Order: sequence, then structure tokens, then C-alpha cells
Amino acid sequence: MADDPRLDPFEIDFLPRFRSGKGPREPFVNRYGVTIGDHEYASPQSPLEQWSEETDPAVMAGDEWVHPYKDIGFQTAQNRALFEQGEAPEPGPLQHPEHSAESGVKPPQEP
Repeated sequence: MADDPRLDPFEIDFLPRFRSGKGPREPFVNRYGVTIGDHEYASPQSPLEQWSEETDPAVMAGDEWVHPYKDIGFQTAQNRALFEQGEAPEPGPLQHPEHSAESGVKPPQEP
């Protein structure tokens, strides 16, 4: 069903357990006046388009910046496996393909 023509091109076919209470299927406008879920990633109202050294990155954190069905992140192989087939990701450290994701803080050694 992953290639279901009824789905928006950015949607995946979520298993029923991941559909309940997710939120709107249609695009919505967040409190900054940015439409989320319309596939237009360059919006004049977006803090990304008005970024400066004074901009607090936290302004773009939270659910109001992620569409519950149409987020581009759902297209990754790992997310599709989880949300379409129910396959949990392998446990392990957070990894980034280009940058170190280590905090620099080493866990305490056991005696």
C-alpha cells in the first residue's frame, strides 16, 4: 500500500495504530502564520526566511512545525519500516552521516 494513489506524494501508508489521534490530514497554519503540510518549504512568514544571530532556534521546535501525515522525514527507510510495517528500529547510538552526534560527555565507568 506504500504506493497507494490516494495518498499525497509526501504521505506514507501508516498502520492503523499510528493513525489514531494524529491530527489533521489537510495543511494547517501554525501560530507564526506558516502553512504546514502544503509542500511549500520556503514561506515568507517562516523564521528560516528571517533568520539572524538574534533568532532563537527554539522558535522552530515542536509539533506545530511537523505535519502529522506529510512530513518529509516519514520517507526515510527506517521511518517507513516503523510506520508501515511496524518494524522497530535497531537500538544504538544516534548517528549522523556527516557529523559527530556525541555530546562529548563520557558516561561514568562502572567500578
